[in-house]
Amino acid sequence: EVQLQASGGGLVQAGGSLRLSCAASGVTFDDVAIGWFRQAPGKEREGVSCTSPSDGTTYYTNSVKGRVSISSDNAKNTVYLQMNGLKPEDTAVYYCAANHHPPVDGIACSHGVGFGSWGKGTQVTVSS
Repeated sequence: EVQLQASGGGLVQAGGSLRLSCAASGVTFDDVAIGWFRQAPGKEREGVSCTSPSDGTTYYTNSVKGRVSISSDNAKNTVYLQMNGLKPEDTAVYYCAANHHPPVDGIACSHGVGFGSWGKGTQVTVSS
């Protein structure tokens, strides 16, 4: 059974940084793509960033490009989302999920197509 656990959220001031972690179990990183998604109150879920650890391909939604970096530690079965220059509009619950047909393209990442095994989210709150 694939299980994902997101952590690392918190309350930060605008301009601050956070590193989110997605720990995966029951899955081999070579066989999946991992995506980070977020959902703010009253808004639809959106894909933030995705990576396919087997070949290193990555995707970032336009609103986070240049501020966010996704990386994976295959030995630890963990994917990280380093977020810098945080803005109030980044406030949301962040989730990670796995796609068992890597690599994924921007459309699949942005809309969560093919992603299952969703973990519980972690709250990110950015104060102005």
